[in-house]
Amino acid sequence: MSDQRSDAMLRYLEDFEPGQKFESNRLRADSDRIKSFAAEFDPQPFHLDETTARDTFFKGLAASGWHTAAITMRLLVEGTLRPAGGIIGAGFDEMRWPKPVRPGDELHVTSEVLEVRASKSRPEQGMIKVRTTTLNQHDEIVQVSVGNLVVLRRPPARREGRTDATS
Repeated sequence: MSDQRSDAMLRYLEDFEPGQKFESNRLRADSDRIKSFAAEFDPQPFHLDETTARDTFFKGLAASGWHTAAITMRLLVEGTLRPAGGIIGAGFDEMRWPKPVRPGDELHVTSEVLEVRASKSRPEQGMIKVRTTTLNQHDEIVQVSVGNLVVLRRPPARREGRTDATS
């Protein structure tokens, strides 16, 4: 298996239900990474330089929202959600950044399953709708997204209680 986590830790579509919540560890945003990400992907003054940033809308250095989204992705991958097949996004219904991420902020993620549905056209998979909230060390919300994830269904042999692949 290419996923380094054990199969027992992975969740198939049948393992998800609305209301389930999942957590992540924490990751610190530092000014060098904020600037480095911005220089490559979002080169605006309020992401690149503390002095210049003081005279902008943000009144100081702030991480790009896309950097916050990238940190969130890493926290999701390393967190407890763990869908079988990986975190495969099929699109977002919502994406908001209510508060900027600042240098030194320590981010963590909580996710809640909102919907679970099997695919009608692809019996080997389904979709879960998940609200993911990224918070800083003060539990202030810095990002909220509602995303749709493709999740594999349990292989038929395992669905029916069989464990060998030849049954």
